[in-house]
Amino acid sequence: DSEGGLYVCMNTFLGFGREHIERHYRKTGQCVYLHLKRHVIEKVPGASGGALPKRRNAKLFLDLETSSDLNSDDFEYEDEAKLIIFPDHYEISLPNIEELPALVTIACDALLSAKSPYRKQEPDSWEEELQASKHAKTLVQLDNGVRIPPSGWKCSKCDLRENLWLNLTDGSVLCGKWFFDGSGGNGHAMEHYKETGYPLAVKLGTITPDGADVYSFDEEEPVLDPHIAKHLAHFGIDMLQMQVTENGLRDNDIKPRVSEWEVIQEAGVKLKPMYGPGYTGMKNLGNSCYLNAVMQAIFSIPEFQRVYVGNLPRIFDYSPLDPTQDFNTQMAKLGHGLLSGQYSKPPMKSELIEQVMKEEHKPQHNGISPRMFKAFISKGHPEFSSNRQQDAQEFFLHLINLVERNPVGSENPSDVFRFLVEERTQCCQSRKVRYTERVDYIMQLPVAMEAATNKDELIAYELKRREAEAARRPLPELVRAKIPFSACLQAFSEPSNVEDFWSSALQAKSAGVKTSRFASFPEYLVVQIKKFTFGLDWIPKKLDVSIDMPDFLDISHLRARGLQPGEEELPDIAPPIVIPDDPKALDIDESSVMQLAEMGFPLEACRKAVYYTGNLGAEVAFNWIIAHMEEPDFAEPLVISAFGEVASSGAAALGAVGLDNQPPEEMVAIIISMGFQRNLAIQALKATNNNLERALEWIFSHPDPEEESDPALDTMDMENNANANILAETGSEGPRIKDGPGRYELFGFISHMGTSTMSGHYVCHLRKEGRWVIYNDLRVCASERPPKDLGYIYFYHRIPS
Repeated sequence: DSEGGLYVCMNTFLGFGREHIERHYRKTGQCVYLHLKRHVIEKVPGASGGALPKRRNAKLFLDLETSSDLNSDDFEYEDEAKLIIFPDHYEISLPNIEELPALVTIACDALLSAKSPYRKQEPDSWEEELQASKHAKTLVQLDNGVRIPPSGWKCSKCDLRENLWLNLTDGSVLCGKWFFDGSGGNGHAMEHYKETGYPLAVKLGTITPDGADVYSFDEEEPVLDPHIAKHLAHFGIDMLQMQVTENGLRDNDIKPRVSEWEVIQEAGVKLKPMYGPGYTGMKNLGNSCYLNAVMQAIFSIPEFQRVYVGNLPRIFDYSPLDPTQDFNTQMAKLGHGLLSGQYSKPPMKSELIEQVMKEEHKPQHNGISPRMFKAFISKGHPEFSSNRQQDAQEFFLHLINLVERNPVGSENPSDVFRFLVEERTQCCQSRKVRYTERVDYIMQLPVAMEAATNKDELIAYELKRREAEAARRPLPELVRAKIPFSACLQAFSEPSNVEDFWSSALQAKSAGVKTSRFASFPEYLVVQIKKFTFGLDWIPKKLDVSIDMPDFLDISHLRARGLQPGEEELPDIAPPIVIPDDPKALDIDESSVMQLAEMGFPLEACRKAVYYTGNLGAEVAFNWIIAHMEEPDFAEPLVISAFGEVASSGAAALGAVGLDNQPPEEMVAIIISMGFQRNLAIQALKATNNNLERALEWIFSHPDPEEESDPALDTMDMENNANANILAETGSEGPRIKDGPGRYELFGFISHMGTSTMSGHYVCHLRKEGRWVIYNDLRVCASERPPKDLGYIYFYHRIPS
């Protein structure tokens, strides 16, 4: 609250600020609250100068979401707690065993000693001091002449270039575990230890003059190496010349190259900080920059500002007793924090003078910590609930899903993104066509690599890069592929082949092609550049390209035209149902199976997941795995029942009818695994004759289905893991769209730095008040060189006609 601290209702253990506590009391009648405040006692000497930080002495972590970092190691704190009794606001200081009933004392002690659920999201390594390794003093280092170059590192047993560890005994450079420290790896460093017994390794990229990240395989934990400088010097590494950048890259790595990290973050340019409403930063909660970037873009849109911030008093007044579990309350709270200006204030002149006099000038830690928002919005999601880096595009769709299912009055702000896509499928042999419509929220543009305008430079760079890697020399200056935007737009509009196409005109499989057009143009057009793909080893990677994205975009020529004169429609006949006798003969997408298997799941479980989700891809199959991994037969071989479902490349083929007109349980499980309620899945399948694809369409066109009367149905809570790109049936009323001209102006873009969605960093650029602004987590500054050619997701606003 404005006075500092947090009010906690002792009946429900919910936290409030002072401005809301009176309203909560009047609304609920609950009159006992715990008031928590934290006082700064003293500054820890040397904490900012490279010395080991002093441990925190506070027992309680408070998620105050204010502009200052109360958990900084630069200060010691003392916590103050009082009981507040309403309506007289009577205060009782704690501890006070004599005046309080035993039950109240127990409750207070339990709360004060509890660990915040939001702190639990972060790694627990902060709780304990690192101990010096027992091997550090007596470590044997082989005199084998190994020297580690300043860049160009690669695992000596595979091609990975991230999450690499230098063994301090023999100088081997090997990759870590899968998702170890947030990165991917094949575990070769651990295998090397098991083979040799060499116990210590240092992570490359973390070495600074102050130390490095050291791991002891023998002790199975991160450790301190008091002799790390000597051990690194053995392999030619001078610690005093090493630096780590903000994002974990060494300066030695990026200075010789035109780094994507430098360009996107506008490094090397003095940027002017921005303050006030709409210029509030967001703290990174451990690789949560994808969330920060998306929410900054979302709350720059007037419709979202009006629905959540404009309705803030009404949302708070009608919020449930547990506001931590209410989507609209959390959105309103976050939007108010970003737009109010309360958490983005310039430093006072007197503070600047004092900092200069003490020679301890630091950037201001303005901004908010979206800890409670992240905890709620990622609840139950296998990826967003983790601390790993995630895909901003997937999070955007996840957010839209939540907005769709949590309306505020009659206005739905996600309407501004929604548009209809007309898909025209043609049988190449009969020349007959079929037109369908689906709802979408993002225009996905392919990267037309074949249209690069600097092919000769790219070929020469690739040759030099390979030579440098072979000779273990620094890499040459990066040459980035330059792709015309017009080529990407052309690739989007060209026909694509339909794999395993079944022609209803021929009653057989045939060649088919599909083209997509806009049946409506949205108010806000979101364009995703499809930079991420999979390598031959199934490891996600990113295409490092430069695309000349236009400030003004006209896609009017992509307007759908519908059935044309002279065209003949394909008959509305479903493909036949075929139940294979031999499970080994099933048509299962082996690429999806291998993609899941690479994540560490049992091979047979992956085959079942891909089969039962109708070859819809690894993402849908992953949801099935998460929903079924606790079952006893999870890893057992695939067995087809007597009423087995068809495993084909089309979701529509999953259409076998169950007993008593009940949908097949496996199809129900598929829809449940996507996050929908069981009763909703059964209603949708019944309404569409057990056609999975059409059932998903039905769900999106019936946001408020009738309640199922069968009491035996499971009414599990609906989570929010559905893919917003799934087909949506228009129905009699049709989806809510805001159609208009197809002319747009760019007002924002989100950029990604790194080699895959599993690692790296996101930054958002927005055009406000006639100039570009960069939002880099807590840092909000006027942009001098907005890298519009390196973006990942672009936001366009329709130009009024």
